[in-house]
Amino acid sequence: MFISNAYAAATPGTDIMSFAPMLIIFVLFYFMLIRPQMKQAKETKAIIAALAIGDEVATTGGVIGKITKVSDNFISIEISANTVVTVQKHAVQTLLPPGTLKSA
Repeated sequence: MFISNAYAAATPGTDIMSFAPMLIIFVLFYFMLIRPQMKQAKETKAIIAALAIGDEVATTGGVIGKITKVSDNFISIEISANTVVTVQKHAVQTLLPPGTLKSA
């Protein structure tokens, strides 16, 4: 006979060492991706909740201006003299330091 038989390898036991690589990958994934993203979302939520009249903000669309009116879901932003736009609160991306608009 020219061809030898090929047998399947023995199955490893279900001990902890077989799950260790998957567990290590999950722990790394949690600490490098999930946890920082949750922290950033929490900070953004706190910023949006603390918006007040007179704050200078930048929206996700790139519009910067000073808040003139705050309601439950919307804010009004003055982007230039006598030009006010209304945007949703969650469109605010960044709270700018006071005085940023005067230097721009």
